[in-house]
Amino acid sequence: MRRPRRTTMAMMSAGAVLLASTAVAAALPAGAAAAGCSVDYAVSSQWQGGFGANVVITNHGDAVSGWTLTWSYGAGQTVTQAWNATVTQSGAAVTATNVSYNGAIPANGTASFGFNGSWTGSNPAPTSFALNGVACTGGTTPTTPAPTTPPPTTPPPTTPPPTGPADITVNSATRYQTVDGFGAAQSIWGSAWSTAETQTLVGMGPNQLGLSIVRTGLSPVSSEWATHVNSLKTAKASGSNVKILASPWTAPAAWKTNNSRVNGGKLRTDYYDDYANHLNSYVQYMRGQGVTIDVTSVQNEPDWHPDYDSMDWSGTELRTFVRDQGARVQNTKLMVAEAVNLNYNFTDPTLNDATARNNIGYIGGHLYGTEESGRLRPYSLAEQYNKPVWMTEWNHHEADGSGSNIWGNPANQAVWDETLDDIMRTVHKSMEANWSAYIWWYGKRYYSFIGDGESAYGTVAGAPLKRGYAFSQYAKYVRPGYQRVALTKSSKASPLEVTAFQGDGKITLVILNRSNSAVNNAVVQAPQSVTRAEHYLTSQNANAASQPTAVNGGQATINVGARSISTLVFTL
Repeated sequence: MRRPRRTTMAMMSAGAVLLASTAVAAALPAGAAAAGCSVDYAVSSQWQGGFGANVVITNHGDAVSGWTLTWSYGAGQTVTQAWNATVTQSGAAVTATNVSYNGAIPANGTASFGFNGSWTGSNPAPTSFALNGVACTGGTTPTTPAPTTPPPTTPPPTTPPPTGPADITVNSATRYQTVDGFGAAQSIWGSAWSTAETQTLVGMGPNQLGLSIVRTGLSPVSSEWATHVNSLKTAKASGSNVKILASPWTAPAAWKTNNSRVNGGKLRTDYYDDYANHLNSYVQYMRGQGVTIDVTSVQNEPDWHPDYDSMDWSGTELRTFVRDQGARVQNTKLMVAEAVNLNYNFTDPTLNDATARNNIGYIGGHLYGTEESGRLRPYSLAEQYNKPVWMTEWNHHEADGSGSNIWGNPANQAVWDETLDDIMRTVHKSMEANWSAYIWWYGKRYYSFIGDGESAYGTVAGAPLKRGYAFSQYAKYVRPGYQRVALTKSSKASPLEVTAFQGDGKITLVILNRSNSAVNNAVVQAPQSVTRAEHYLTSQNANAASQPTAVNGGQATINVGARSISTLVFTL
């Protein structure tokens, strides 16, 4: 199992659960009316060289604001990353201070935070704490050394047991679209992803992002088809049920009205059969290399004619092509038509023609201007004929402004705001629109899921980026074949944007909190009893970090941090 680097560690539930807890009473300083408090410190996972810990402060009196918890490490442990608190360290001394969005510790309530750290040799628990400068005394339970290969387990619950009415209630009796996946594109004209990069993007292990769709370019030149064979084979072998979408930007120049690969130009009608054979030849070539092309698009952006590879179609021409030639393309499903903003003029003609409709499997479209045009919503004609809608491209990185070096900084505010408020919001809305797939532009780029090493932007080639961790909150836990199901929310949960999915004996909720306030102790109600609940959160300061949960029957209690995206996975 590949362990995270110290600078970007994420709490992994795959680590052994090794508890080190202490419950100690402390008198609060003058002016803070309270009957006392207790502190629970728990090492939730530990591996060679690293560990994750949860801390819960329980207040046994009146509300307490402005809390600061301090302790010392006796074996050289170092805090590397924290969430739901500001944690600093000077030598052995550690200071944790509440962040504004967590507010006060309620009367007879709790405050919790977590962090990752490094250790060498041993990892004993702190022997004493101080709350707001007042020493706490009490015993601790020593931490057991981590085994060489820690067995998978669930982090211990450190939130209050769920009680009372639910804040989010899942209704699996009402079902919507089946999900085909979440993905990204390879470089259409450049070099292929390396084996390691592909595994990071599609793998399901620690610090891997779990993409389930890879989009690749279908070159008009057959000698270029081999470029991506190895990365596509790696994606199929390293991921879980990964689908491949092949998208052509243009036909060979000689078959077009402008005799050029660029600046649009139409496919001449006397070459329709040749173009169908061309698409089919690509699919069969890849099949011979051991790569199944699950979906083949007829055209990338038929309504955009730039000075690079492109080709112009009308909706009627697309209908005619797939009606008369679509059956020639074997061992794949055709897609129409990846218009720039899912313009129905390019897909309605095919959907309204029975023969053409039977020759396609999917409707595709891009997100450029789609929301502004009112089409980020259910596509009723596609639903009528049971044709899944895929969002197959969007590229948005306005946060870099004039090219500032911000993308390699995992805690950059501008990058996180754009990721949460633009990218992840549209993923949520596409799921609510009953679309079955969301495919980002290049998976490897300085503003994308893994870095490309471009020095001007400060990313490391192949290393996961903040945007990748955020996207993995969908991709890694909402797997192909899951079906979206209904839910209801209480007023307490009203700031949250939530979608729920069911499949593989699990119910998965993706929770987007774009507000500036945490929603703590939120009770989530499953439609039946659950055996396990796991909660993972990405925020400006955390990357898919395991969070404490408490389970009781069919309910779980979680804390949803401000400005975060998280995933709650119930195992039924």
